[in-house]
Amino acid sequence: MHPDTAQPSPPALEISTSRQFISWLSEQHVSLAFTTYQTGKLFLIGVTSDRRLSVFERTFERCMGLWASPDRLYTSSLYQVWCFENALESGQLHNGGYDRLYVPQVGYTTGDIDIHDINVDSQGRVIFVNTLFSCLATISDRYSFIPLWQPFFISRLAAEDRCHLNGLAMENGQPRYVTAVSQSDVSDGWRDRRRNGGCVIDVPSNEIVVSGLSMPHSPRVYRDQLWVLNSGTGYFGTVDLSAGKFDAIAFCPGYLRGLALWGDYAVVGLSKMRGNKTFSGLALDENLAAKDVEPRCGLQIIDLRSGDIVHWLRIEGMVEELYDVAVIPGVRQPMALGFKSDEIRRTVTIGSL
Repeated sequence: MHPDTAQPSPPALEISTSRQFISWLSEQHVSLAFTTYQTGKLFLIGVTSDRRLSVFERTFERCMGLWASPDRLYTSSLYQVWCFENALESGQLHNGGYDRLYVPQVGYTTGDIDIHDINVDSQGRVIFVNTLFSCLATISDRYSFIPLWQPFFISRLAAEDRCHLNGLAMENGQPRYVTAVSQSDVSDGWRDRRRNGGCVIDVPSNEIVVSGLSMPHSPRVYRDQLWVLNSGTGYFGTVDLSAGKFDAIAFCPGYLRGLALWGDYAVVGLSKMRGNKTFSGLALDENLAAKDVEPRCGLQIIDLRSGDIVHWLRIEGMVEELYDVAVIPGVRQPMALGFKSDEIRRTVTIGSL
Protein backbone atom coordinates (compact mmCIF):
# COMPACT_ATOMS: atom_id res chain seq x y z
CA MET A 1 0.00 0.00 0.00
CA HIS A 2 1.28 3.45 -0.92
CA PRO A 3 2.19 5.55 2.17
CA ASP A 4 -0.27 8.25 1.11
CA THR A 5 -3.15 5.77 1.28
CA ALA A 6 -2.09 3.91 4.43
CA GLN A 7 -4.83 3.57 7.01
CA PRO A 8 -4.16 4.84 10.55
CA SER A 9 -3.65 2.13 13.12
CA PRO A 10 -6.48 1.64 15.63
CA PRO A 11 -6.03 3.24 19.05
CA ALA A 12 -4.34 1.13 21.70
CA LEU A 13 -7.25 1.80 24.04
CA GLU A 14 -10.19 4.17 23.87
CA ILE A 15 -12.92 4.32 26.52
CA SER A 16 -16.11 6.34 26.17
CA THR A 17 -19.22 6.49 28.34
CA SER A 18 -22.82 7.59 28.27
CA ARG A 19 -23.39 11.15 29.47
CA GLN A 20 -24.59 10.21 32.93
CA PHE A 21 -22.24 7.27 33.61
CA ILE A 22 -19.93 9.28 35.89
CA SER A 23 -22.90 10.75 37.73
CA TRP A 24 -24.27 7.25 38.28
CA LEU A 25 -20.98 6.08 39.81
CA SER A 26 -20.95 9.12 42.12
CA GLU A 27 -24.59 8.80 43.13
CA GLN A 28 -24.25 5.08 43.87
CA HIS A 29 -20.93 5.70 45.66
CA VAL A 30 -19.30 2.74 43.93
CA SER A 31 -16.43 2.00 41.60
CA LEU A 32 -16.16 -0.88 39.13
CA ALA A 33 -13.56 -3.52 38.33
CA PHE A 34 -13.39 -5.79 35.32
CA THR A 35 -10.97 -8.26 33.76
CA THR A 36 -9.98 -8.90 30.16
CA TYR A 37 -8.07 -12.12 29.62
CA GLN A 38 -7.46 -11.40 25.95
CA THR A 39 -4.97 -8.64 26.79
CA GLY A 40 -4.35 -9.71 30.40
CA LYS A 41 -5.63 -6.59 32.16
CA LEU A 42 -7.35 -5.76 35.43
CA PHE A 43 -9.25 -2.48 35.06
CA LEU A 44 -10.44 -0.27 37.93
CA ILE A 45 -13.02 2.40 37.06
CA GLY A 46 -13.82 5.31 39.37
CA VAL A 47 -14.35 9.06 39.56
CA THR A 48 -11.69 11.69 40.25
CA SER A 49 -12.17 14.51 42.76
CA ASP A 50 -13.00 16.88 39.88
CA ARG A 51 -15.64 14.44 38.52
CA ARG A 52 -13.73 12.96 35.61
CA LEU A 53 -13.61 9.28 34.77
CA SER A 54 -10.69 7.47 36.43
CA VAL A 55 -9.38 4.47 34.47
CA PHE A 56 -6.59 2.44 36.05
CA GLU A 57 -5.21 -0.81 34.64
CA ARG A 58 -2.61 -3.38 35.59
CA THR A 59 -1.27 -6.39 33.70
CA PHE A 60 -1.94 -9.93 34.93
CA GLU A 61 -1.67 -12.53 32.20
CA ARG A 62 -5.04 -14.10 31.33
CA CYS A 63 -6.83 -12.62 34.34
CA MET A 64 -10.43 -13.82 34.46
CA GLY A 65 -12.36 -14.55 37.67
CA LEU A 66 -12.85 -11.54 39.92
CA TRP A 67 -14.17 -10.98 43.46
CA ALA A 68 -14.15 -7.59 45.13
CA SER A 69 -14.82 -5.97 48.49
CA PRO A 70 -13.80 -2.47 49.61
CA ASP A 71 -10.46 -3.67 51.02
CA ARG A 72 -9.71 -6.94 49.24
CA LEU A 73 -9.72 -8.26 45.68
CA TYR A 74 -9.19 -11.74 44.28
CA THR A 75 -8.47 -12.47 40.65
CA SER A 76 -7.29 -15.51 38.74
CA SER A 77 -4.50 -15.36 36.20
CA LEU A 78 -2.86 -17.81 33.80
CA TYR A 79 -1.56 -20.12 36.54
CA GLN A 80 -2.17 -18.28 39.82
CA VAL A 81 -4.84 -16.82 42.10
CA TRP A 82 -3.91 -13.40 43.49
CA CYS A 83 -5.17 -11.80 46.68
CA PHE A 84 -4.93 -7.98 46.73
CA GLU A 85 -5.08 -6.07 50.02
CA ASN A 86 -5.77 -2.36 50.40
CA ALA A 87 -2.64 -0.67 51.73
CA LEU A 88 -4.29 2.63 52.72
CA GLU A 89 -5.65 3.61 56.11
CA SER A 90 -9.16 5.01 56.41
CA GLY A 91 -9.25 8.53 54.94
CA GLN A 92 -5.74 8.24 53.46
CA LEU A 93 -5.25 9.12 49.78
CA HIS A 94 -2.50 7.89 47.45
CA ASN A 95 -0.96 10.14 44.79
CA GLY A 96 -3.37 12.88 45.70
CA GLY A 97 -6.63 11.16 44.85
CA TYR A 98 -6.81 7.37 45.00
CA ASP A 99 -8.78 6.16 48.02
CA ARG A 100 -7.80 2.50 47.57
CA LEU A 101 -4.38 1.05 46.76
CA TYR A 102 -4.71 -2.69 46.14
CA VAL A 103 -1.44 -4.57 46.55
CA PRO A 104 -1.00 -8.17 45.24
CA GLN A 105 -0.11 -9.52 48.68
CA VAL A 106 -0.49 -13.29 48.29
CA GLY A 107 -0.32 -15.48 45.20
CA TYR A 108 -1.35 -19.15 45.00
CA THR A 109 0.14 -21.18 42.17
CA THR A 110 -2.54 -23.41 40.66
CA GLY A 111 -1.10 -24.29 37.29
CA ASP A 112 -2.99 -23.48 34.10
CA ILE A 113 -6.39 -24.93 35.07
CA ASP A 114 -8.49 -22.26 33.32
CA ILE A 115 -10.09 -20.72 36.40
CA HIS A 116 -13.30 -18.86 35.61
CA ASP A 117 -15.60 -17.44 38.34
CA ILE A 118 -14.07 -16.94 41.78
CA ASN A 119 -15.77 -16.20 45.10
CA VAL A 120 -15.32 -16.28 48.87
CA ASP A 121 -17.54 -18.30 51.19
CA SER A 122 -18.82 -17.38 54.66
CA GLN A 123 -15.65 -18.79 56.28
CA GLY A 124 -13.38 -16.68 54.07
CA ARG A 125 -12.38 -19.64 51.91
CA VAL A 126 -11.70 -18.96 48.23
CA ILE A 127 -13.84 -21.08 45.93
CA PHE A 128 -13.41 -21.08 42.16
CA VAL A 129 -14.65 -22.80 39.04
CA ASN A 130 -11.91 -25.10 37.81
CA THR A 131 -13.00 -25.24 34.20
CA LEU A 132 -10.25 -27.53 32.95
CA PHE A 133 -11.15 -30.21 35.52
CA SER A 134 -14.95 -29.58 35.42
CA CYS A 135 -15.32 -28.97 39.16
CA LEU A 136 -15.51 -26.44 41.96
CA ALA A 137 -12.26 -26.19 43.89
CA THR A 138 -10.38 -24.20 46.50
CA ILE A 139 -6.82 -23.00 46.89
CA SER A 140 -4.18 -24.89 48.84
CA ASP A 141 -0.84 -24.09 50.47
CA ARG A 142 0.50 -27.40 49.16
CA TYR A 143 -1.46 -28.52 46.10
CA SER A 144 -2.52 -26.89 42.86
CA PHE A 145 -6.12 -27.14 44.05
CA ILE A 146 -8.48 -29.15 46.24
CA PRO A 147 -11.67 -30.32 44.46
CA LEU A 148 -14.92 -29.64 46.32
CA TRP A 149 -17.75 -30.63 43.97
CA GLN A 150 -18.40 -31.85 40.44
CA PRO A 151 -21.56 -32.20 38.33
CA PHE A 152 -23.29 -35.58 38.46
CA PHE A 153 -22.62 -36.20 34.75
CA ILE A 154 -18.84 -35.81 35.10
CA SER A 155 -17.59 -39.36 35.68
CA ARG A 156 -14.10 -38.41 36.85
CA LEU A 157 -11.80 -35.42 37.24
CA ALA A 158 -9.63 -35.05 34.16
CA ALA A 159 -7.86 -32.11 32.54
CA GLU A 160 -10.25 -32.20 29.59
CA ASP A 161 -12.72 -29.26 29.93
CA ARG A 162 -15.58 -31.65 29.27
CA CYS A 163 -18.64 -29.43 29.89
CA HIS A 164 -17.09 -25.95 30.16
CA LEU A 165 -18.21 -25.34 33.71
CA ASN A 166 -17.77 -21.56 34.13
CA GLY A 167 -20.10 -19.63 36.46
CA LEU A 168 -20.68 -19.71 40.22
CA ALA A 169 -23.52 -18.17 42.23
CA MET A 170 -23.27 -17.98 46.02
CA GLU A 171 -26.18 -17.89 48.46
CA ASN A 172 -25.80 -17.25 52.18
CA GLY A 173 -22.05 -17.58 51.80
CA GLN A 174 -22.13 -21.02 50.15
CA PRO A 175 -22.01 -22.26 46.53
CA ARG A 176 -25.58 -22.58 45.25
CA TYR A 177 -25.67 -22.64 41.43
CA VAL A 178 -23.21 -23.17 38.59
CA THR A 179 -23.47 -22.76 34.83
CA ALA A 180 -22.11 -25.15 32.21
CA VAL A 181 -22.17 -24.98 28.42
CA SER A 182 -23.17 -28.66 28.15
CA GLN A 183 -23.62 -31.92 30.02
CA SER A 184 -20.82 -33.55 28.07
CA ASP A 185 -18.55 -36.15 29.68
CA VAL A 186 -15.82 -36.32 27.04
CA SER A 187 -12.85 -34.09 26.32
CA ASP A 188 -13.93 -30.74 24.85
CA GLY A 189 -17.42 -32.14 24.34
CA TRP A 190 -19.12 -28.84 25.13
CA ARG A 191 -18.19 -27.35 21.74
CA ASP A 192 -20.80 -29.58 20.08
CA ARG A 193 -23.58 -28.19 22.31
CA ARG A 194 -22.94 -24.45 22.23
CA ARG A 195 -26.28 -23.39 20.74
CA ASN A 196 -28.70 -25.02 23.21
CA GLY A 197 -26.85 -27.43 25.50
CA GLY A 198 -26.27 -24.99 28.38
CA CYS A 199 -27.64 -25.56 31.85
CA VAL A 200 -27.76 -24.27 35.42
CA ILE A 201 -27.09 -26.82 38.16
CA ASP A 202 -28.15 -26.61 41.81
CA VAL A 203 -24.97 -27.43 43.74
CA PRO A 204 -26.43 -28.86 47.01
CA SER A 205 -28.80 -31.23 45.21
CA ASN A 206 -26.63 -31.68 42.09
CA GLU A 207 -29.75 -31.37 39.93
CA ILE A 208 -30.30 -29.34 36.77
CA VAL A 209 -32.75 -26.47 37.36
CA VAL A 210 -32.86 -25.15 33.79
CA SER A 211 -31.53 -26.47 30.47
CA GLY A 212 -31.66 -25.45 26.81
CA LEU A 213 -29.52 -22.35 27.35
CA SER A 214 -26.82 -21.13 24.97
CA MET A 215 -23.38 -20.84 26.56
CA PRO A 216 -24.68 -19.43 29.88
CA HIS A 217 -22.38 -17.47 32.21
CA SER A 218 -22.27 -15.51 35.45
CA PRO A 219 -25.17 -16.86 37.56
CA ARG A 220 -25.94 -14.66 40.58
CA VAL A 221 -28.43 -14.92 43.44
CA TYR A 222 -29.86 -11.49 44.28
CA ARG A 223 -33.12 -10.42 45.92
CA ASP A 224 -34.27 -14.03 46.14
CA GLN A 225 -33.91 -14.55 42.39
CA LEU A 226 -31.43 -16.37 40.20
CA TRP A 227 -30.02 -14.12 37.48
CA VAL A 228 -27.98 -15.40 34.55
CA LEU A 229 -26.48 -14.37 31.23
CA ASN A 230 -27.72 -16.46 28.31
CA SER A 231 -24.56 -15.45 26.48
CA GLY A 232 -25.06 -17.24 23.18
CA THR A 233 -28.29 -15.28 22.61
CA GLY A 234 -27.27 -11.88 24.04
CA TYR A 235 -29.99 -11.86 26.70
CA PHE A 236 -29.76 -11.10 30.41
CA GLY A 237 -32.54 -12.48 32.57
CA THR A 238 -33.76 -14.60 35.45
CA VAL A 239 -34.47 -18.28 35.92
CA ASP A 240 -37.99 -19.32 36.89
CA LEU A 241 -37.01 -22.19 39.16
CA SER A 242 -40.55 -23.53 39.50
CA ALA A 243 -40.99 -23.79 35.72
CA GLY A 244 -37.37 -24.48 34.85
CA LYS A 245 -37.16 -21.76 32.22
CA PHE A 246 -35.18 -18.64 31.41
CA ASP A 247 -37.04 -15.32 31.37
CA ALA A 248 -35.27 -12.66 29.30
CA ILE A 249 -35.14 -9.10 30.68
CA ALA A 250 -32.82 -7.19 28.34
CA PHE A 251 -30.89 -7.72 25.12
CA CYS A 252 -27.30 -6.48 25.11
CA PRO A 253 -25.33 -6.06 21.86
CA GLY A 254 -22.46 -8.46 22.47
CA TYR A 255 -21.36 -11.75 23.97
CA LEU A 256 -22.23 -11.50 27.67
CA ARG A 257 -19.81 -12.41 30.46
CA GLY A 258 -19.52 -10.80 33.86
CA LEU A 259 -22.48 -9.75 36.01
CA ALA A 260 -22.67 -7.67 39.19
CA LEU A 261 -25.91 -6.59 40.86
CA TRP A 262 -26.15 -3.44 42.94
CA GLY A 263 -29.27 -1.64 44.17
CA ASP A 264 -31.77 -1.56 41.32
CA TYR A 265 -29.11 -2.15 38.69
CA ALA A 266 -27.19 -4.89 36.89
CA VAL A 267 -23.71 -4.28 35.51
CA VAL A 268 -23.12 -6.59 32.55
CA GLY A 269 -19.91 -7.17 30.60
CA LEU A 270 -19.98 -7.23 26.79
CA SER A 271 -17.47 -8.77 24.40
CA LYS A 272 -17.02 -8.85 20.67
CA MET A 273 -17.01 -12.36 19.25
CA ARG A 274 -13.82 -13.96 18.09
CA GLY A 275 -13.76 -15.05 14.47
CA ASN A 276 -13.58 -18.76 15.20
CA LYS A 277 -15.87 -21.75 15.62
CA THR A 278 -16.49 -21.14 19.32
CA PHE A 279 -18.61 -18.07 18.60
CA SER A 280 -20.07 -19.05 15.23
CA GLY A 281 -23.55 -20.41 14.66
CA LEU A 282 -25.06 -18.86 17.78
CA ALA A 283 -28.46 -17.16 17.99
CA LEU A 284 -26.57 -14.02 19.02
CA ASP A 285 -25.53 -13.50 15.38
CA GLU A 286 -29.17 -13.61 14.29
CA ASN A 287 -30.31 -11.35 17.12
CA LEU A 288 -27.65 -8.74 16.34
CA ALA A 289 -28.62 -8.78 12.67
CA ALA A 290 -32.33 -8.48 13.52
CA LYS A 291 -31.61 -5.39 15.62
CA ASP A 292 -29.19 -3.97 13.03
CA VAL A 293 -26.29 -3.54 15.44
CA GLU A 294 -22.64 -4.59 15.61
CA PRO A 295 -21.26 -6.41 18.67
CA ARG A 296 -19.62 -4.16 21.25
CA CYS A 297 -17.12 -4.44 24.05
CA GLY A 298 -17.74 -2.70 27.37
CA LEU A 299 -20.22 -2.46 30.22
CA GLN A 300 -23.99 -2.01 30.25
CA ILE A 301 -25.91 -0.72 33.28
CA ILE A 302 -29.43 -2.18 33.25
CA ASP A 303 -32.30 -0.93 35.39
CA LEU A 304 -33.80 -4.06 36.93
CA ARG A 305 -37.18 -2.38 37.29
CA SER A 306 -37.65 -1.63 33.60
CA GLY A 307 -35.04 -3.68 31.74
CA ASP A 308 -33.75 -0.48 30.15
CA ILE A 309 -30.04 0.03 29.49
CA VAL A 310 -29.61 3.33 31.30
CA HIS A 311 -25.81 3.82 31.19
CA TRP A 312 -22.88 2.32 29.34
CA LEU A 313 -19.10 2.24 29.02
CA ARG A 314 -17.65 1.33 25.63
CA ILE A 315 -14.13 0.09 24.86
CA GLU A 316 -12.43 0.36 21.49
CA GLY A 317 -8.96 -0.65 20.36
CA MET A 318 -6.88 -3.51 21.67
CA VAL A 319 -9.47 -4.76 24.20
CA GLU A 320 -12.31 -6.73 22.58
CA GLU A 321 -13.25 -9.28 25.23
CA LEU A 322 -14.13 -9.03 28.93
CA TYR A 323 -14.62 -11.84 31.37
CA ASP A 324 -15.77 -10.67 34.81
CA VAL A 325 -17.05 -7.48 36.40
CA ALA A 326 -17.47 -6.44 40.04
CA VAL A 327 -18.92 -3.52 41.97
CA ILE A 328 -16.72 -2.11 44.74
CA PRO A 329 -19.02 -0.35 47.22
CA GLY A 330 -17.96 2.76 49.10
CA VAL A 331 -14.87 3.32 46.94
CA ARG A 332 -14.50 6.40 44.77
CA GLN A 333 -11.18 6.05 42.91
CA PRO A 334 -9.27 2.76 43.20
CA MET A 335 -5.86 1.75 41.88
CA ALA A 336 -3.66 -1.32 42.17
CA LEU A 337 -0.02 -2.28 42.01
CA GLY A 338 1.33 -4.71 39.46
CA PHE A 339 4.70 -6.20 38.62
CA LYS A 340 5.69 -4.10 35.60
CA SER A 341 6.81 -0.96 37.47
CA ASP A 342 9.04 -0.20 40.46
CA GLU A 343 6.24 1.19 42.61
CA ILE A 344 5.63 -2.21 44.17
CA ARG A 345 9.21 -2.11 45.51
CA ARG A 346 8.60 1.19 47.28
CA THR A 347 5.21 0.39 48.82
CA VAL A 348 5.81 -0.95 52.33
CA THR A 349 3.21 -1.31 55.06
CA ILE A 350 3.79 -2.27 58.70
CA GLY A 351 1.35 -4.34 60.71
CA SER A 352 1.10 -5.00 64.43
CA LEU A 353 0.77 -8.13 66.53
